[in-house]
Amino acid sequence: MPHEIQVKSILNKTKRRDPWFLDDYTLNPYSGCSFNCLYCYIRGSKYGIHMEEKLSVKVNAPELLEKVLTLRSKKGQHGIIVLSSSTDPYLQIEKDYLLTRQLLELILKYRFPVHIITKSDLVIRDFDLLREIDKQAILPPDLQGKLAHKVFITFSFSTLDDKIGKLFEPGATPPSQRLLTLRRVLQEGFHSGVSLMPLLPYISDTQEVLDKMFEVFKQAGAHYIFPASITLFGYGPADSKTLVFEAVRKYDPSLLEKYKVLFAGGSQVPYNYSKELERRTTLLSEKYGLKNRLY
Repeated sequence: MPHEIQVKSILNKTKRRDPWFLDDYTLNPYSGCSFNCLYCYIRGSKYGIHMEEKLSVKVNAPELLEKVLTLRSKKGQHGIIVLSSSTDPYLQIEKDYLLTRQLLELILKYRFPVHIITKSDLVIRDFDLLREIDKQAILPPDLQGKLAHKVFITFSFSTLDDKIGKLFEPGATPPSQRLLTLRRVLQEGFHSGVSLMPLLPYISDTQEVLDKMFEVFKQAGAHYIFPASITLFGYGPADSKTLVFEAVRKYDPSLLEKYKVLFAGGSQVPYNYSKELERRTTLLSEKYGLKNRLY
C-alpha cells in the first residue's frame, strides 16, 4: 500500500530549461515508483532505495499547487510544467487517487502549459483536460511564436520488445501497449513524440534496432524523438548499475563483460561512445524526418 504524506512544497521552479523537455517547472504528485525501471536515474541516491516499496502519495498536492499557481499567474509567470521529473504521473495508483487529474484541473484553471512524460496508457483518461489546456494555456513570452501547442505528451521507451521491457522495466506498461497509446494520442491531434531515454547499450542502441525504432515511430506519426544513452549509479544492491548488470546477465551473459568495460570509468558511458550514438541518431532523425527537439 502506498504511504499518504503531507509535503511542504509541490512545484519546483527550474534554474534552466532542459532543451528537450522545456521545463520551466516540475511537478511530481507521487514519490517512489511502482514501474520499477532498473535503470532509473533516481536509483543510486537516497531516493532510489526500494522505490516500489517507498511509493508515496502527496495528498496535499492540489492545495499547495493552487496557492502557488495563483501567485505565479497573477505575476504573469506562466511556464511549461513537466509532469513528472522523478516518477511517472500515471502510476497504477492514479486510478484510485486521481491526483494527477486534480493537478491538471488546476493547471487548466490557471492556464499553464504542460508537458506529460509517461510510460503509461492512463493518459488517455485525461484527454478532455489536456485538450482544454492546449486551447487556453499561456506560453512564456520567449516561446510564443516558437511553439504551436501548449500540451506535449512524450512517451518514454528504452525498447520496443516486450520481453526486454519486462526485464528492465518490470512494472511499466508493456512497450507494445505504449506504442498503441502513442498512436491514439497522435490520432487525437496532440503534439506527441518519444523519449528514447535511456537506450540500452548493445541491446537497443545497435544500428539495426535503432533504425527499426525510428521507422516504427515515424509510421506512428511521432513529431519528435529524444535519444540518449544510459547513466548507471552505484554498486549497492538497490542501485541502478547493480540491477542493470544483473538484468543484462539474464538477457545475454556474453554482454555483461562489455557493460563492465563500458562503465569502468564511472556512471557515464565513454565520451566517444556517446558522441557516436549522437551521430547515428542524428542521421536517423534526418532520414525519417523526425525532429530531435520540440522546436
